[in-house]
Order: sequence, then structure tokens, then C-alpha cells
Amino acid sequence: MKKRTSKAKGILLISFLLFAVVIGGLLIRKYQTTTRTAAPAAAQEEPAGSVVVTLFFASPDGKSLVREGREIEIEEGVEDGIESVVDELISGPLGELSATLPSNVRIIGVKLNGPVAQIDFTGELKEYLTQPGQALPAIYSVVDSVTANFPQVKTVQILVDGAPLDGVAKLDLKGPLAPDYQKQF
Repeated sequence: MKKRTSKAKGILLISFLLFAVVIGGLLIRKYQTTTRTAAPAAAQEEPAGSVVVTLFFASPDGKSLVREGREIEIEEGVEDGIESVVDELISGPLGELSATLPSNVRIIGVKLNGPVAQIDFTGELKEYLTQPGQALPAIYSVVDSVTANFPQVKTVQILVDGAPLDGVAKLDLKGPLAPDYQKQF
């Protein structure tokens, strides 16, 4: 009986040592992978590609803005990305929502000044904004869409032919506007 218990102890000891070696190997491997430094990224900007963005269009009754998700090809760089998002607003909604910008408006340029995005449109935007009930949905669809998709942008300034808008929809458009995701018209 004594021989049998010492043989069992030997098998148990070998099993324990084998188990300890396996666990030790796994711990060393985990340590090596967690302490390995990643190769530095070539550029800080996100790579170009397809992303899902949130666009704001007028509700069917025209009383508020409603979110529409859309997958688009986005350019490299924040300014080019903003231009891509606004181009999608100009293209109009895919579903039953209402367009907030006319299809003949074009973007002259986008400039990022810290947390402020300046978006310069052609003169057709000013003509459109003077029509009754068009200014607030158009302006806030741009402001809300840009700030929702680019967290570094906190406010948006709308320009027409390089100059700030004046006296449209009782808004002070000489400076940038903050988003208002709950705006009612």
C-alpha cells in the first residue's frame, strides 16, 4: 500500500509541475504582448474610407429636424470630411424627410479654426434663406450635422461668398452658431 501512495504522489507531483510550466508560459506570453509597444501611426488623421454619418433633415411636417444615418465615402482630413457631410445635405434625404438645402447650392470652401468650422457657400444659399420658413431648418441642419459628426467642431459659421450672413431669420449670423439638436421651427 505504501508503494502505491508514493507512486500516486509522484504522478501528482509531475502533473503539478507540468501545470505550473504551462501556466508560467502563458503568463510570460501575456506579459510580453501587453508590454510590447505599438508602432507609431504614420499620420494622426483617420484614413479615408466609408463611414456612417448623421445628417439632419426637416421632418415631414417641417417643424423640427430629424436624424438620418447614411454611409458615405469620406475624404482624409477634417475639412474635406466636413465638405463631404455638407455635400450629402445638399443631395437631400433618402427617405420621407424634407430637404433643407437647395440642390443648386455649392460649397466654396471649408476652414477649421480651432473648434470653429467656417463653411463658405455660393450666393444661391442667401437667395434660398430669404424665402419664408427656409432659413432656420437650413442653417441648423448644417450646424447640427457638422457638430454631430466631428466632435472637435463645437460651433459653425456660415459664410456666403466669403462674407458672414446678415439679417436672416432674426439670427445673428455674423459669428458661429452652436448646435441645437432639439430646435423647433
